Amino acid sequence: MKKPNVQKYALLSVFDKQGIVPFAKQLQKLGYGIISTGGTAKTLTENGIAVVPIQDITGNPESFDGRMKTISFQIESGILYDRTNPSHVQQAKALAVPTIDVVVCNLYPFEQVTSGSVSIEIAVENIDVGGPTMVRSAAKNFKNVLVVVDPKDYISLSEALNENEVPFDLRKKLAGKAFAHLSFYDSQIARFLSPDGFPQEITLPGRKRIDLRYGENPHQKGAVYLEPNTNSPLLHMERLWGRELSLVNITDINAGLESVRLFQEPAAAVIKHNSPCGLAVGSTAKEALERAIDADPESAFGGVIILNTPFDGEAAQVIGTFKDETRGNMDIVAAPSFSSEALELLRKLRKSMGIYSFGPIPQQRSQPYNLKWIDGGFIVQTHDDNLEAEFQNWLVVTEKKPTPLELQQMQVAWKFISRIRSNAIIIVDSELPMTRGIGSGQTSRVRSTKIALEQAGPFCKGAILASDSFFPFDDSVTLAALHGISAIVQQGGSINDKASIEAANKAGISMVFTNSRAFWH
Repeated sequence: MKKPNVQKYALLSVFDKQGIVPFAKQLQKLGYGIISTGGTAKTLTENGIAVVPIQDITGNPESFDGRMKTISFQIESGILYDRTNPSHVQQAKALAVPTIDVVVCNLYPFEQVTSGSVSIEIAVENIDVGGPTMVRSAAKNFKNVLVVVDPKDYISLSEALNENEVPFDLRKKLAGKAFAHLSFYDSQIARFLSPDGFPQEITLPGRKRIDLRYGENPHQKGAVYLEPNTNSPLLHMERLWGRELSLVNITDINAGLESVRLFQEPAAAVIKHNSPCGLAVGSTAKEALERAIDADPESAFGGVIILNTPFDGEAAQVIGTFKDETRGNMDIVAAPSFSSEALELLRKLRKSMGIYSFGPIPQQRSQPYNLKWIDGGFIVQTHDDNLEAEFQNWLVVTEKKPTPLELQQMQVAWKFISRIRSNAIIIVDSELPMTRGIGSGQTSRVRSTKIALEQAGPFCKGAILASDSFFPFDDSVTLAALHGISAIVQQGGSINDKASIEAANKAGISMVFTNSRAFWH
């Protein structure tokens, strides 16, 4: 087995070949012999770079359809031995182990292959074994070996190598990045192979999507990470104009997305501090937006607007009218897309207003689970998206039956309230699919009821009241009757249901039990 007469080697084995040719040429100029495999070796050779085939180092041919090619005593020893340990150096010489000082490797495209429907056989064939072994070895021995998993690092590393001394901090940073890359990769495989449900151990892969302007407050830093292969609209979010996002901005956009994604017809949400202050549905984007703002114009000031349908010129004029009539501004406007007319109008309204597009909202999520963060960890749960299927379980419990319009408004109200902070009580207009009053985030359901009724004011008469859980007493029903509420939709299931039903019957209110709860925290 004949090897070139060089003192040091760089091992290059990459699936993503972006930038690998100029980087390999730079390594060659610096005196590194280039060891390479398969497709990488072919690319380098075609570009005039002399390559030592990996089998010349291992002494074994690539075997088993490429499953075995890099894993060997010679390769792993050449990466792992400690150059500062005289015993290790002596053993390396005695065993003719090559000194591999640079490992450049990125892995089989498991993420891309499993982005759609794929058989278990194809997925398994794209689980990289040799690559992670080399990367892990190099990252462990980072004080002696440079490990590169990201083509974006080629330039900075080339500059450091030209200085003949790679700083310890850079070596350590690259090693940390390598272990993160392995964890990211392995977590996807674990998720793919794990049965549905809640495994004993779980890891969460995330890739940075956005560096935030700041976190929850200006003195906090923050960034947005998204899972691989997610179909979240946030993956495609693009700033078209105005301010960069803070944590509150992005969570407000997310809260709005959660509200409007429940509807096929045009829907609009006005969000403040992750909570809707106005929700509405319409036949057009303009109509939905007008209703959402009109639901609570005072709270809408400085809010975040989300639509589930393209933002056109007429919708943009609604924001212009709101500014003209109330001197009210919006902080963020986000929608699947914006017409050129809408974009031009919105840019003129406020220089700092952020305008963001995020593409179509998928009907089905790519990930079945929802996370809630707690100190030191997180809770995993299924999404609460299948609300329409629950409508068949609804039960009319009062003498008075809801009219077809009231029942339709109740269903809209139940979708609305499922995305409003608990304890939640909302008032939905008697005819229009829009909120008129929202009492949310209160520790007392009666207090939420009072807030919602007070905000709705004259619109209470003939309106729908929705509660995201049951009434433990009849007090909220009595309050609703005093304000002229015509129909109530609530969970039911309290030991005092009878008292609430009697209060509704006495007031001539129709009441429906959903037999399901709609908490949102």
